[in-house]
Amino acid sequence: MRKAFPMLLLALLFSATLVRAGMLEDVMKKAGMPQSGGAGESTTAAGLKEALSIGAKNAVRLVSRKDGYFGNQAIRIQMPGKIQQAANVLGKMGYQKQVDAFVLSMNRAAEKAAPKAKAIFVEAIKGMSISDAKKILGGGDTAATEYFKEKTSARLYDEFKPVISSSMDQVGTTRAYKEMMGKYEAVPFVPKQSLDLDHYVTNKALDGLFYMVGQEEKKIRTDPAARVTDLLRKVFGK
Repeated sequence: MRKAFPMLLLALLFSATLVRAGMLEDVMKKAGMPQSGGAGESTTAAGLKEALSIGAKNAVRLVSRKDGYFGNQAIRIQMPGKIQQAANVLGKMGYQKQVDAFVLSMNRAAEKAAPKAKAIFVEAIKGMSISDAKKILGGGDTAATEYFKEKTSARLYDEFKPVISSSMDQVGTTRAYKEMMGKYEAVPFVPKQSLDLDHYVTNKALDGLFYMVGQEEKKIRTDPAARVTDLLRKVFGK
């Protein structure tokens, strides 16, 4: 027993040295033993950032293709309510084809502008803190998307609107709108209408984009098949 005591004391001293040097944590890590809360929080934050990054990129890809907006009933940009009366009058006058062309052109502008959001999304994701991530992980199916929307909407609008405006000029939306409203205003006694078309289409384009990001987030949270990386499976598979 007397011989064993010095060996036990030596072992305890050696363990204390490992702790002070941080070596014991490395041993635990290699052995697959639980680490401190900080490491888990970092993993959670990284997982959420990866989920949002994948969801955003998928959403941008989906809405950027032809009929990405127009072919999706959930996000198709419809005739602005403010000029719906004008559209109804023109349709009855035989100009339904022009009305339909105008609606299509708004969606084509959104589809053309959507890829510009990718870089803004990526940059915004980098700003998510660990505390934000912890709150989001315990939130609803679109908690990350809502956080993302809150933090980036103003900047996205400022960056997106000039692109939308330029795209609408290129695809003929503005011209189609002016022609349509010109025909309407030529009708006697109809009330005049005005609309900030750039503002309307930009807001609708962003609404549709965030909707699609939310759909992608839901998939990652609820569908194991959508967790395409080990990190996503680790964070969202709990």
